[in-house]
Order: sequence, then C-alpha cells, then structure tokens
Amino acid sequence: MNLLVTGGAGFIGSNLVAQVIDDPAVATLVNLDCLTYAGHPANLRTVEAHPKYRFEKVDLRNKPEVLRVVREHGITHVMHLAAESHVDRSISGPGDFIHTNIVGTFHLLEACREVWQGSREERRFLHVSTDEVYGSLGATGYFTETTPYAPNSPYSASKASSDLLVRAYHHTYGLPVVTTNCSNNYGPNQFPEKLIPVVIQNLLNRKPVPVYGDGLNVRDWLYVRDHAVALWEVLRRGRLGETYNIGGHNEWANIRIVELICDLIDELKPELGGGSRSLISFVKDRPGHDRRYAIDASKIREELGWVPDHTFETGIRETVRWYLDHQDWVEEVRKKV
Repeated sequence: MNLLVTGGAGFIGSNLVAQVIDDPAVATLVNLDCLTYAGHPANLRTVEAHPKYRFEKVDLRNKPEVLRVVREHGITHVMHLAAESHVDRSISGPGDFIHTNIVGTFHLLEACREVWQGSREERRFLHVSTDEVYGSLGATGYFTETTPYAPNSPYSASKASSDLLVRAYHHTYGLPVVTTNCSNNYGPNQFPEKLIPVVIQNLLNRKPVPVYGDGLNVRDWLYVRDHAVALWEVLRRGRLGETYNIGGHNEWANIRIVELICDLIDELKPELGGGSRSLISFVKDRPGHDRRYAIDASKIREELGWVPDHTFETGIRETVRWYLDHQDWVEEVRKKV
C-alpha cells in the first residue's frame, strides 16, 4: 500500500507512523501535516530518514494541494488523524475547528473520490474520531457504536460533523471508508497542554496543578501505542462502512490520575522534596464539561481480536518516565506556542 497518514507529526500520528512504517504491507508512507503548534518534526526523528517515509507540509484546508498529494503519491490507503483537538481552544476559538475538522475532511474525501474513481484495486479510508461525539454519560452505561451523537463542545461537534461526512461518502459514492471513535489517549509525544503532561510539567516546576471542578469527571484512558495497533487492525481488516469504538475499559476520575502522577513524581524525583499532592489546586470548571466517558470496545475485540496491551498503571509509569527523560523535547515544542 501507498499509505497516507494525515496529522502524522502530532501526538497519536507520530506514534502511529513509528508503529506501522516497517510493516511489509507498506510500500510508501506519506505524512501530510501542516505543522501547527501541535505538530512537531521532533516527533519523527526516528523515521525521518526511513526509505519509505515521505513528508508533505500541506494544510487540509488547501483543497488543490490535498488532491495533488493523493494523486502524485498514488495513495491507496488513508489514515486520517489530522484535527484540531483541544476542547479549551475550541471554546475560545471555534473557527479553526470548523475549517480544519469539517472542511479539511471534506477536501480529503473529495481527493480520494476523484483519484480512486473506477479503480479495481483495494482502497481504504480510515477516519479517526473521538468518543466525545457521543456526549456525556451518567454514572453507569457505556458508549457503543450505535449510541446517538450528542456533542457538547465546538470540538466534539466538529468531529461529529466530519464523522457524518465520511458516512455519507460511503453510502452516496461507495467510498471504502471505516471509522473509529477512541477514548482519551496518553503517552509519549503528547503536547504539553493536555491533562497528563500538564500535571507532570507543573509538578516538575513545583507549580500548582489545576483540576477542573471537583475532579470527579471520568474518562476511559488508552495508551497511545495500543491505539496505534488498533487503528492498523481496523484499516486492514475492518468491515467497510462500519464504526469501531476503541477503549481501554480503564475508567479514572481526573483527580485520581493527578494523585497517581503526584505519587510517581515523588517516587521518581525524590530530589524535589516530595509532597506533590499539596500542589493540587481546584479551579472553575470548563463550560460544557462532560461528566463521564466510557467505551464499550467489545466489537473490535470480537471482530478483530484487539485488546490493549498496557494497563494504566504500567502505561502511566512509562509515560512519566518518558517526560522525565525528554525535557529537551518539551522545551523545543513549547517554543511554538
């Protein structure tokens, strides 16, 4: 396959590129990324000299350039991850989310429809989305692939819109698509504005650790490299036109995660003097903050045999160690903000 990964310089994308580039099925891997504040060449140093790797600095909002990339590289498979993804940023500036997540996805769909039209060879388009499109859960229950969409932020609304576009292109034009909706990811290369890296960095600098509301908002957390394996399985073997939810069956309240990281920092960096939990500071809740997300991932398990390899305890320890060992990376990516 000639594989196109959009957003391959970002957090999930860079982990995915490193995961799949050596697979014998991949002849060429093209990374399309416009290198916004969340996309960094530093994330790709392990693959940038790889003979299969190609990089295209292209914005999905530029329709002619998106078409050129798909055509020139003879793209046969797409893994579409590029998106604006930070909820707080979507609240303060929703425009970028509409243009990138909805219009950008439209441009990519149109490019594939034009280039793939009439082809008899295998073509596949994987659209990578989020569990936030489903809205908020109560204390019980899980999101399934048939849960009605009920997005509550401009970010999740823009992703829900792109999901529906992808669905429409399958049913209207026969485009060979498959969609995934995943729970919260964590791990190496995550930009230091998301919860886990924010906590780590604030603790290292002995700054207050902000926790929204009462800290009891619950998320289902998945190690990013487990997510990459799941995406690869869905691209290759998922049923066309179907959606697969990806999650870790790993629910944690935000405050419990923060406390766990505090304890890990005290263990791994004793020279800081301990007592990290005293830095926890509860702040005003974000508008429209969903109370709980939880994924039922039984479909991908039963159809494709995927289950996560990492427990949260092992994955979060690896993640904290990675950030401790890569403070130069943190400083480098922060310069773009």
